[in-house]
Amino acid sequence: MLKIIREDWPGTPVDDRQRFVNLEFPFSPKLSEVFKWMLSTNPQRKEKKEDKFRLMPVNDRSFLQHDDDCIIWLGHATFFIRLSGISILIDPVFFDVPFLKRYSPHAFSPDDFADIDYLLISHDHQDHCQQKSISRIVQQNPQMKILTGLNMEGLLRPWCKTLPIQTAGWYQQYDTNPVIEICYMPSRHWSKRGLGDENKRLWGGFVIQSKDKTIYFSGDSGYGNHFREAGRLFPGISVAIIGVGAYKPEWFMHPNHVSPTHAVKGFNEMQARIFIPMHYGTFDISDEPVGEPLRLLAVLQKENKINGELKPLQPGENFTVF
Repeated sequence: MLKIIREDWPGTPVDDRQRFVNLEFPFSPKLSEVFKWMLSTNPQRKEKKEDKFRLMPVNDRSFLQHDDDCIIWLGHATFFIRLSGISILIDPVFFDVPFLKRYSPHAFSPDDFADIDYLLISHDHQDHCQQKSISRIVQQNPQMKILTGLNMEGLLRPWCKTLPIQTAGWYQQYDTNPVIEICYMPSRHWSKRGLGDENKRLWGGFVIQSKDKTIYFSGDSGYGNHFREAGRLFPGISVAIIGVGAYKPEWFMHPNHVSPTHAVKGFNEMQARIFIPMHYGTFDISDEPVGEPLRLLAVLQKENKINGELKPLQPGENFTVF
């Protein structure tokens, strides 16, 4: 039984069908709303088509030659993190995703990562949980352990053979090397991999903690009180990694993805020190222009509405001072 870090926690909620539900905002996808979005006109269509913003991957492999603490954004929601000598890979998606246009390549290849201690999978969506990427990482890392949410083992096991898989509910702490602690945290989202499996697998984020640093990874999430609660449970978060893309049209996207404005609101309520934005600039998922998330964040920063340091990264950029 994994440790529960919130004393008043009754357990991860489910509905009367035993499907997982969000803490505050129950959500189940409706095909009618998908069709409504697909058939609607994007008011920013011309602006989106003309947007020349592109991420510029950095080919700096120096982090693979040392053991210093670091955070490397590899594109979209894929991160390499090292804390206290422990190497972690989150949501590896190195290859194309069906039906999604790619704006920018991911930095590096799965073959570059051969000493991973823990593979973290936030949820089952194709742009976070990609069979080809995970299978390649598993081949490179037979010593690795996989940490994810409840009911994910059935999906991952065929790709991972005999590798250990730990599944956790929200606010549970995994059994890990004692120099770090990793907890599975709530997010406001949903899950689906095939027909009829909506919300059967849990979604969430992570808190990764060493003796002197704490990193929050939001996973995919709409806005909710879970941001504030993360700050209460983990005072003094060093770095918050929060998605800022795939938020338009907001009537359709807001239950599952925060806008830059709501990402900043969640960051401020968490009272973290450094804000690293993610989940933008790699795939064409929604209606906003590809560069809009960073432009809006720059405006909020200029208006002093970000209570901390905004640190946008280029894919592959080595971030070591945090």
